[in-house]
Amino acid sequence: MRIVMLTLLAAVSVFAQAKRAKLPNELWVQLFNGKDFTGWVKVGNEQWTVEDGTIHGQGVTKDYGYLKTEKNYVDFHLSLRFRCEGDGNSGVFFHVDFKPGTADVSQGLQFEIDQLIGHTGGIYGDGRQWIVWPAPEYEMVLRHNDWNDYLLKVENNRYVAMLNGVVVVDFTDPNPKSFDGAIALQLHSGGQGNMRFKDIYIRDLTRR
Repeated sequence: MRIVMLTLLAAVSVFAQAKRAKLPNELWVQLFNGKDFTGWVKVGNEQWTVEDGTIHGQGVTKDYGYLKTEKNYVDFHLSLRFRCEGDGNSGVFFHVDFKPGTADVSQGLQFEIDQLIGHTGGIYGDGRQWIVWPAPEYEMVLRHNDWNDYLLKVENNRYVAMLNGVVVVDFTDPNPKSFDGAIALQLHSGGQGNMRFKDIYIRDLTRR
């Protein structure tokens, strides 16, 4: 009996380890260390601070503001948590670049974040305006004024947004225009941006 119990405990331990190994904080690379902006670059004049292990972005002008990764990515899976603390629009850009010395986007798409108007998970940018919206039944998935889990997948020209465990967008772009660039957190223009981000991890699938 004792041998059977030990074998069972060992099996449970192996299963638990295998399950834990799939968690983003063990397999994936941490993009934000919870202490400072190592690996990130501020673009524009909006205010970005680290508070209680979170990135806090606040609009202090009426322009756009970004916090971008130093590294560029082609294909990746990105896991993060966000909370809207105001009515301002935000988003997570990918394949993004900026005109030198400005906060003007020269290329890139974004996964939308907006608790006021909606369409969180929708894809916008590259001079094409809105490319895809979530279906209307997914507009209620966002948790207002609370933490939300965002899993974003970019593989070749396929873009997937999972919000709080629900796939709200799964889109294959028939006409992609950008293929490589930074990832950037955005504060929309208008001076109402007030966003928090934390637990940011990436699984880099880039092959150059």
